[in-house]
Amino acid sequence: MSMPTFSLAGKVALVTGARQGIGKTIALALAEAGADVAICDLVADDYKLNAVAQEIQKLGRRTLTVQADTSQKEDVDRMVQKVMDQYGGIDILVNNAGIIIRSPILEMPEKDWDRLLDVDLKGYFLCAQAVGRKMVERKAGVIINIASQFGFKVAPGMGAYSIAKAGIVMLTRVLAHELGRFGIRANSVAPALVKTDFSRHTWGDAETLKHVEASLPLGRVAETTDLVGAVLLLASDASSYITGHTILVDGGALA
Repeated sequence: MSMPTFSLAGKVALVTGARQGIGKTIALALAEAGADVAICDLVADDYKLNAVAQEIQKLGRRTLTVQADTSQKEDVDRMVQKVMDQYGGIDILVNNAGIIIRSPILEMPEKDWDRLLDVDLKGYFLCAQAVGRKMVERKAGVIINIASQFGFKVAPGMGAYSIAKAGIVMLTRVLAHELGRFGIRANSVAPALVKTDFSRHTWGDAETLKHVEASLPLGRVAETTDLVGAVLLLASDASSYITGHTILVDGGALA
């Protein structure tokens, strides 16, 4: 019996929110596994996204940088068409772009609610829809949504974020159900706290970090590289019979 392969040679991936943090690490990991990687961010003409592109090229892979607000359909359609024009197809979509706005539900301004849900949930829907349509034409593809432990639990001030992430978990299941007959798989990866600039307000405080680490069975906060194994598994043929699931990469937080 031959062992399943984690190689992504010959594949084309699109990663949103790729200029730093989790998105950057995932983009580089996909490239290292052999994929050509298009990278998207709301800010595209700064040194960070260009630096990621240069790192991908150093790995011997082709890349493309795209500026897009993934909460806007016109931007998403333009982004997807640009990638299609460059590569002819998209094999792997990683939905990662997101924001966080902390507020109790009763105190949250409507505009903040709308913005968070637009980016963190609607954006995933728009990208999955636009890329999914291209994948249906080819009868193949993989969609990976970056969710969160907060899709399964509640924390003070994290209500809207938790609702969006719970929506992503269900969106993933719906995509798996609707697209499976076209040879398309959809799964999610749900991390706990990860050391990025996005979450520095939490782990950057020594006392808070100590408290968080003490609450985790593995006793440490995740690095972005801790997500790579799950993403590569789901992106590759090693998970050819896995769809509709969410892998918790949480150090045992929800154990």
